[in-house]
Amino acid sequence: MPGCSVFGLCQYETNKLVRIQSVRLGSLKWSLNGFILLFICIMMLWNRKYQEFDLVVSSVTTKVKGVAQTHLPGGENVVWDVVDYSGPLQDKNSFFVVTNVIETKNQKRGKCPEVPLKGKLCRTDKDCEKGAWDQQSHGIQTGSCVRFDTLRKTCEVSAWCPVETKTKPPKYVPLSSYQIRTGEFNTLWSFCGTKRQALLEAAENFTVLIKNNIRFPAFNFIRRNILPQMNDEYLRSCQRVNDSLCPIFRLGDIVREAGEKFSVMAVEGGVIGILIKWDCNLDRLMQRCLPKYSFRRLDEKESNKTLYPGLNFRYAKYNTVNGVEERTLYKAFGIRFDVMVFGQAGKFSFIQLIIYIGSTLSYYALTTVLIDWLIGTSCYSAEVGQNYNEKKVESVQDKEKCVLCVSYVDENNIRLVKRSQKKRLQDLKPMTVQPRKEDTGHLRAVLSLIQPAVGVDRDAPLDHKDLDQDLNPEPRPGVVSPPAGGRPPVPGPSVPTAGQRPDRRPLRHCAYRQYISWRLGSGSRPTTPTPPSLAAACGESGRSTRAWTESTAASGLTGRQPAAMQACANGEL
Repeated sequence: MPGCSVFGLCQYETNKLVRIQSVRLGSLKWSLNGFILLFICIMMLWNRKYQEFDLVVSSVTTKVKGVAQTHLPGGENVVWDVVDYSGPLQDKNSFFVVTNVIETKNQKRGKCPEVPLKGKLCRTDKDCEKGAWDQQSHGIQTGSCVRFDTLRKTCEVSAWCPVETKTKPPKYVPLSSYQIRTGEFNTLWSFCGTKRQALLEAAENFTVLIKNNIRFPAFNFIRRNILPQMNDEYLRSCQRVNDSLCPIFRLGDIVREAGEKFSVMAVEGGVIGILIKWDCNLDRLMQRCLPKYSFRRLDEKESNKTLYPGLNFRYAKYNTVNGVEERTLYKAFGIRFDVMVFGQAGKFSFIQLIIYIGSTLSYYALTTVLIDWLIGTSCYSAEVGQNYNEKKVESVQDKEKCVLCVSYVDENNIRLVKRSQKKRLQDLKPMTVQPRKEDTGHLRAVLSLIQPAVGVDRDAPLDHKDLDQDLNPEPRPGVVSPPAGGRPPVPGPSVPTAGQRPDRRPLRHCAYRQYISWRLGSGSRPTTPTPPSLAAACGESGRSTRAWTESTAASGLTGRQPAAMQACANGEL
């Protein structure tokens, strides 16, 4: 771990890796990495993740053209041009076309009976409140109860008279060619059950020119849907059926592509959305910026599912007759077309490319996860999986638990105990006891270290009795020899000599730790461990414990001692 000093920051740490020599696993790894790389490249090219994008800013203007002739009751022929059927309803990025009409002619300001709304009738003047009105009224009550027809009486109102009596769109029967030629229009108005036809059904053949100007501020790019190669001759003859870029649209085609029937929709009206999508690529080698048109209905078309189906509004035309102002009231049903423009433009950006590459590097971790799962299960090999887990995973006890491993030379068991500040080590009860593996390779390495002058045959079998005699070091000053038949007592304080530290507890603790590490071994070390660099002879409770020491241990910490020994002496236990 990095130290607390400034030099401790100048370190680099890497993760521990385990390399498995396997043709199957290697082929699987590169196959998965290749598939991930191919997927990343396809998604980058498909979604243009290497580009910087900007949203569109646009403006829309429309121009509707068409003329229609209708035949009203009484044989009156009416010609409708763009001013008549467009009406005053002109919103931003939208236009309106009248398809059905209810007319109330010759209205004048005066007093007249109110239309019986929801069966509301009166019998006497007491039933009418002077000055009263509500949202459904056509005027203000005068307080009189007058006759509306031969059977009903309603309250008199001060309003434009006569008041509007019809509110639902009319139903028409289409004219035959014979009726048009002879002028017989007596059967024009009739109610024909469920068959309904709009007054201005001929609006299906009207056309609209849509002019859309766009701009991408980030790239200072400007374009319009009327492309530079489109001239007057092209606009007069182009048809959307043959050319998807034609900016002139037939209203019937718009409604049909939205999935509706114009003759049905024209009776009560509705709302149609014209969607213009700009998906532009502004790179030089692949520059493309063309509009794409689509259509859909925006309102609820089912009359039984909504309270007020369709779309309608009222407007009036005024005139003066004999000095009296009159008006003709129109309740117009029609279709409103909303033009909605959206889109984006992209251009190559090196920064966006680097960001995309960095964000996709994490996908390669899927290969490691999949192979680890495959090795960890029995799908590959149980033996390889166990060996892989032993090499890769190393169990470490938490420092706060203070768990110690205690090993005695005259016992073939390893004791796992919790360290206590109140009890001695030999008095602690072990949590678990595990058998110790005999490995003469450890002892051979130790003998070669402490008895260099004596030739040791590494291949000859060891006799544990002779080994015990060889491993008994000479008694040292300050260390009490263990009594026969019992555990040696804890070493007492020794008289410090020149060059020695007065307090040898760090050395003793380090000796315990080095001995346990040497005795138990480590999962990451080879089968034959290196001899310990430091040990101390100690004994507790009548049992002899043995460890080994270098000749320099008695003279204190010097520059020739290992770094691990120096760390232990400094208190890093």
